[in-house]
Amino acid sequence: MPLPNGCSVNSARADESEDRETLIESDDVPPQCCSARLSLAILMFFGFAVVYALRVNLSVAMVVMVNSTDPKPGQNSSIVHACPLPSGSENTTGTLTQPDGIPQYLWDSQTQGWLLGAFFFGYLLTQIPGGYLAGHYGGSVFMGLGVLGTAVLTLLTPLAANWGATWLFALRALEGFGEGVTFPAMMAMWARWAPPLERSRLMTLSGSGANFGAFLALPLTGYICQTLGWPAVFYLCGGAGCLWAIFWFLFVFDDPRTHRRISEEERDYIINSIGSQGTGHGWSVPLLSMLMSVPLWAIIVTQMCSNWSYYTLLTSLPTYMDNILHFDLQSNGFLSALPYLGAWLLSTLSGVVADSLIKRRVFSVTNVRKIFTLTGLLPAAGFLAAVSYAGCSQTLTVTFLTLSTTIAGTSASGVFINQIDIAPRYAGFLLGITNTFGTIPGVVAPIVAGYFTEDHTMAGWRKVFWVAAGVNVGGALIFTIFGSGKLQKWAITEEERKRCSSISA
Repeated sequence: MPLPNGCSVNSARADESEDRETLIESDDVPPQCCSARLSLAILMFFGFAVVYALRVNLSVAMVVMVNSTDPKPGQNSSIVHACPLPSGSENTTGTLTQPDGIPQYLWDSQTQGWLLGAFFFGYLLTQIPGGYLAGHYGGSVFMGLGVLGTAVLTLLTPLAANWGATWLFALRALEGFGEGVTFPAMMAMWARWAPPLERSRLMTLSGSGANFGAFLALPLTGYICQTLGWPAVFYLCGGAGCLWAIFWFLFVFDDPRTHRRISEEERDYIINSIGSQGTGHGWSVPLLSMLMSVPLWAIIVTQMCSNWSYYTLLTSLPTYMDNILHFDLQSNGFLSALPYLGAWLLSTLSGVVADSLIKRRVFSVTNVRKIFTLTGLLPAAGFLAAVSYAGCSQTLTVTFLTLSTTIAGTSASGVFINQIDIAPRYAGFLLGITNTFGTIPGVVAPIVAGYFTEDHTMAGWRKVFWVAAGVNVGGALIFTIFGSGKLQKWAITEEERKRCSSISA
């Protein structure tokens, strides 16, 4: 049913003390099956699968791109392994062979850490501008061009590697520069497309493509490296990104008002449930109010903490599987990917459960976001700490890592979509801000891991896992204390405030 005078579930009064009231009855909701909003979520899902395939392919390919993890050992020194080599492999050189004509490089542990972190240097720069522009103009063009540009640059990776580590660093930074607009663009689009009672499921479905992409890319990268050579990885991933971009530009629209194939019933439902919060924010944004917003800073700090462990595993886990546990490359890729399968499934399920709790008024939006953040971060930290004491047990290590990343998937319905709760109109811009800070661990974590593990010892890796676990716990506590799911006063326009006040009078 249409809401009076444009007020919506987002347009609460400025003095509203509760954030659980809903104004759309379930009987008036058109089905999601075959809907335009579900089609958008599915296309975003595959888009983020491509995005993360482009992001993580180097993590596995690095294992075979370098011909030694320690290219300059002393002539009379012997390599001491943290864990015993599998039977029958004692006499191998430790260098993974490639098909004839495929180059390998002498990059030490620190160089590898810098190359793995290079992507995030560029990724940092376009988050806020991308979110701001997507919130003003709409996000479809920015997301499409972000993925397409990154895919084209990925095709140049073998050439850059042949030119040297400096060139490869610059190329990966440029890829991050292009990809940095994708997540803010997604959030800006959902601000216009996601009805409040469907936010969790639609956004976790689309965002879970990242975990699905990591799950597919890690084992496939290992297989392709061994059969076709590592350059083929970048050609295939880049080609997949270009193919996805064609479908995106053909079928996606910024707004339900301009969609050519949406039903009138669905269009009216989306527009009326979101209200005027589903329009662009214009050129002016309340920067000072945002800067002083405690709930926003809670999101920023918590995302930084959560991303530290996520990026540590995303970039460094294949190296750990290779150097410490001595998995062969194909097993390495599959086992490194296994945690992301669990995270994909659980994050998608968490979105359905979160929406159900809000719709049934079991908990307020604030409490739902805090519950899912806590359940995602605290147990994950415990299992990360347990990894450091699993020693050389391959079974325990894989089990603990899988449980840690799987459980962390529930936070997808917590802090990671909280921007659209506190300020739907500015959601893309806010995600640009929070993701900028949240990307800092992507730069720092692989470099720190590289320094901790210079000697390839179990003690060094134990530091890596303990630091990640401790940072996770800190983030969970901060969001529990300071987080909120309420629409912030600075996100309500004067026009909305007057309209809704006159209705309640």
